[in-house]
Amino acid sequence: FGSSLAPALSRSSTPGVGSPRIAAMKTLAQEESIKVPKGIKISIKSKIVEVEGKHGKLRRDFKHLPIELYLANSGHEVRAKMYFAKSKQLSMLRSVCSHINNLFDGVQKKFEYKMRLVYAHFPINATITNGGKTVEIRNFLGEKRVRTINMLEGVKVEKSTGTKDEIIITGTDIDFTSRSAALVRQSCLVKDKDIRKFLDGVYVSSHGTLEDEALVTALPVCAQPAAAARARARARARSREHETGVPMRGAAERAE
Repeated sequence: FGSSLAPALSRSSTPGVGSPRIAAMKTLAQEESIKVPKGIKISIKSKIVEVEGKHGKLRRDFKHLPIELYLANSGHEVRAKMYFAKSKQLSMLRSVCSHINNLFDGVQKKFEYKMRLVYAHFPINATITNGGKTVEIRNFLGEKRVRTINMLEGVKVEKSTGTKDEIIITGTDIDFTSRSAALVRQSCLVKDKDIRKFLDGVYVSSHGTLEDEALVTALPVCAQPAAAARARARARARSREHETGVPMRGAAERAE
């Protein structure tokens, strides 16, 4: 009897085998809320959010999310609630609030993406047509092909008046505005060459809302290759000189 019971005891004592599984802990109810800014009309019906402001109207559908979305505090607050969710699933509450905040910013201020035309030898020429709904890019790496990029719905593009070789993309919908900038960026990709050496292209230099004083700077290092390389060389030379106490020559002098 004892010998027949021994294998069963050994199997049950092994971790994860024969032992009951412990269910992941779920939160009974979690809630996130955001305030509705002044001068904005908002309506929520069946998880469809419609926002109206001085720059127009935007609409977003959240039916794919298992949340409860409603207005509270006499329509001055938006609340998102979720029941019996795990920790990773709860993250969608904050995401929904961020999306609705972007709707508020879009109808109040508009979004703006600034893009720089970066080239080493062949000057890139951008032409705005169709009333600001289309941009045509010519002479990219000396190519004869004309790259035509149509802006998405509600997005306009224009040339910068104060900065050379810069275009500005504006729109109320952050998705359409950023995707239009991405279409321009992806139309000027370098093919069959070393992209570390051939750095020509159209890059997003900054983005944000129109009424913000300081936009988020996002110009990549490759957009200013020579200056960035000199700065890196000087930094390396200074760090070596600090470590060894011997003045470093060559890289730092060449960088100057």
